[in-house]
Amino acid sequence: MATIYEVSSLAGVSLATVSRVINNNARVSDKTRQKVEKAMSELGYRPNSIAQSLASNCTNSVGILVSELHGPFFGQMMAGIEAELRAAGKHVIITPGHSEEDKEKEGIDFLISRNCDALIIHVEGLTDEYLIELSKGKTPIYFMSRIIPDLKENCIYLDNELGGYLATKALIEHGHTNIAYIGGPQFKPDSQNRLTGHKRALAEHKIPFNDTLYVEGDFKETGGKKGLKHFLNAKTPFTALVCANDEMASGAMTYAREHDFSLPKDLSIIGFDNIIFSRHIYPKLTTINNPVDEMGKMAAKLVLKNVYHHKDLIINHSFDPALIERDSIAYLGK
Repeated sequence: MATIYEVSSLAGVSLATVSRVINNNARVSDKTRQKVEKAMSELGYRPNSIAQSLASNCTNSVGILVSELHGPFFGQMMAGIEAELRAAGKHVIITPGHSEEDKEKEGIDFLISRNCDALIIHVEGLTDEYLIELSKGKTPIYFMSRIIPDLKENCIYLDNELGGYLATKALIEHGHTNIAYIGGPQFKPDSQNRLTGHKRALAEHKIPFNDTLYVEGDFKETGGKKGLKHFLNAKTPFTALVCANDEMASGAMTYAREHDFSLPKDLSIIGFDNIIFSRHIYPKLTTINNPVDEMGKMAAKLVLKNVYHHKDLIINHSFDPALIERDSIAYLGK
């Protein structure tokens, strides 16, 4: 295996100059850089990443903690983060936390132990107090889809309350007043805020919130199926259904068709997230856009600006949801 000494000899430059080229130091002329890179290529030399990190105190790696590895939502999030960082020559190390306190702590400890330059984390089982204390450590921490008031400049988040409001408002504007709601797990702030938005839209139109038309789901297809089954068994009349994410909406639509519902004639359904399959199921799902891929890219830019000193980047911490109108809502009586 070729050594840095051989590269230095072949290129006719000092060891320090080779080191500067390897570490992308700007204090090297293009001509010299090309000589060193040509020598490295001819010798088949590959820099030792561990040695580089020890010398520069930088591993060029960012740790990513997400709730789950399966499903399109987190796939879009991770893809957005990775694409932005890779374009800047950085790499990611990914681990799941499964929305459980102990597993999220284990995941964070693992990423810090890998000497990541920064962490981007999507956590739901850890308290604000714990995360504030964690942020006092040496490793910079940035938060996806969460607002921590004391760390707001480290957060990238969606206005979930507005999203929940827009979903229910869309149904009301189509003439629906008996509206069922399948929420996400209520220990999750996203779920809480979407339900708050739902209730605000009802109150704004003087429609009472009916406890019998609410059930807590699990953000999975199974939650949508179980939720719709629960409402049908309860026999409380309703003409429309809000699902707090698209996966539950898909499950509800499947259950409805299995029980001879004509959609949206017999039941209007709206989802949340605008994940990729929402435009391909039948009928095409009306939903609330959650630009998680763009939010992922923005979280990566936040790291690039604060940790890697890419000063020209503009950071937008807050993202707004938007109604995506498709075919799954009918005007009542039509």
